Amino acid sequence: MEESRKYILFTLHGQAYAVDAQYVISIERLQQITEVPQTKEFIRGVTEIRDETTAIIDLRIALSLTTTENTNDTRILVITLEGMQIGLIVDAVTEVLDINSNNIEDAPSIISGVQATYLEGVAKVNEQLILLLDIAKMLDMEDKEGLKEVLQ
Repeated sequence: MEESRKYILFTLHGQAYAVDAQYVISIERLQQITEVPQTKEFIRGVTEIRDETTAIIDLRIALSLTTTENTNDTRILVITLEGMQIGLIVDAVTEVLDINSNNIEDAPSIISGVQATYLEGVAKVNEQLILLLDIAKMLDMEDKEGLKEVLQ
């Protein structure tokens, strides 16, 4: 029997990405973010979402993509990871999609560098290639400790 999981699809620089829906709490409009000094560049700061202080990460910077201007479509994908509520800034959230495991391939070996370690695989859905991010691998221990400090 084919196993399928729900993914939240979003775009960064016109490329389709997805994260496992089990991590996602909500999708929010971009809001005021309070900067926190002496944090990594991709940690934009904190904001309050649903009565909880939330660290905000610019996913474009975290994935070494060039930043773009925020638009009306820019969203914060609110996730939980190791007991922390984290917001990921993305260009736009497009849909929720069930993806069968047999539609997912390992990331091609030609993709190298930092970004490849963040990929769970590549899904082919309706002639579209979707990069599946492994959120748990995206943040190393140092990053997680930094986020915990920001949230205290």
